[in-house]
Parts: sequence; C-alpha cells; structure tokens
Amino acid sequence: MNHFAVLMEFLRDRLQFLENIRDGKYIEKYILAFAVCSSLFLGLYGGILGSFSGWLQAISSAIKLPALYLLTLLICLPSLFFFDVVCGSKRTFWQYCCLLLASMSVVSIMLFGFAPISLFFRLSMNDYNFFKLLNVVILIVSSFVGVQFFYRGILFINDIEGVQRKRRDISVKAWLVLYGFVGSQLGWTLRPIFGSPGKSFEIFRNLESNFYAHLVHIISQFFGIN
Repeated sequence: MNHFAVLMEFLRDRLQFLENIRDGKYIEKYILAFAVCSSLFLGLYGGILGSFSGWLQAISSAIKLPALYLLTLLICLPSLFFFDVVCGSKRTFWQYCCLLLASMSVVSIMLFGFAPISLFFRLSMNDYNFFKLLNVVILIVSSFVGVQFFYRGILFINDIEGVQRKRRDISVKAWLVLYGFVGSQLGWTLRPIFGSPGKSFEIFRNLESNFYAHLVHIISQFFGIN
C-alpha cells in the first residue's frame, strides 16, 4: 500500500474522506497511512528543532515530536469516545481514532510545509530565542489548523443538527481545550525538544514549572522584558 498516495487522496478530497469515516469504510487503511506519514513528517520537523543543540538532540527530537502527538492522542481519545457514547453517538472507537489521526496528519503536513522556513532561519542566524519563539508560533498555527479540521469533521460524521448540535458544539470545544492542555504539558514533560546551546545532551529534564510559564519567559526574553 502506498501510504503517501492515501494521504494525498485525503488532502484532495476531505469531504469524501469524512463520508467514508461516517460510513465506516477503509478505516484500517486510513489509520495505518496517517500514522506512518504523520510520524515521518513530524520526525523531520523535530530533527530541525533539535539541530540547534547537535546531532544527538536532533535524533532525540525527531523521535519525541511524533511521540508527543501520538501520546496526546492516546491519552485524550478515550475521554472523547466515551463522552460521545454517553451523548448518544453510534460511531466506533476506531472511527474517532481515524479522525484524530487525520487531524494529526493535517498538522504534520503544515509543519512539513513550514520546515524549509524553519531550516532557513536555523542556518542563517544564531539567535536561539528567536528560533524557539518562531517554531512555537509555527507549532501553534499548525495545530490550530488541525483542530479546525477535527472540529468540523466530528460534527459531520455524527450528523448533528438543531439543538443537539449546539450542545455537542460546546462539548467538543471543551474537549479540544482539554486536548490542548494535555498536549502542551506533555510537550513540556518530554523536553528537551529544542535543546539548549552550550548544554550537554540529555534525553529528559527534571520536572519543573509548566509550559505556559515557560512560554511567557521566552516572550519576555525575546522582547527584552525582565
């Protein structure tokens, strides 16, 4: 099976993909293709992120970035599935899994598209804080596009209309907030993904603070705010 051909088919006709998911068609084919392709694209981008701190960190980050997205999916998928079952959904666990993997593939394609830009700034300047902030913004933008696809997709495959649609709309948005919190904190737990210039290679760091406090610190450093 050509996994990249399956991915391109999905990107060119997402409406047909959503109809297939709703009807339970080709689920295994989609899951395998999305898992393989997104892991490769995320691994490539992760390697660029880690390259600021040497080849060992680049290899580590190439493994960690796909792991981050896959682990976030595994942690949050059960809550989504069982909540929707309680709300009356007739879709299977694997249909939800396939839709989430499709969303992850959208994110990975976005990052693959941004990879030359990130690599350009990596090679053309030696400003670590700028490089880090640039890629945090790219990751946020790419994840937002993936979330938008998932949000529309889950409402489509459940054929939700009227008052029930409004209620499900609120619940899906609440779950997406939870998904974002889990993903960002898991990324903090798996650090370093960027690494730090001048520091020796390490697979993991001690747990301290949280992602949001660190993001404020990065922005403050970039703008020279003490």
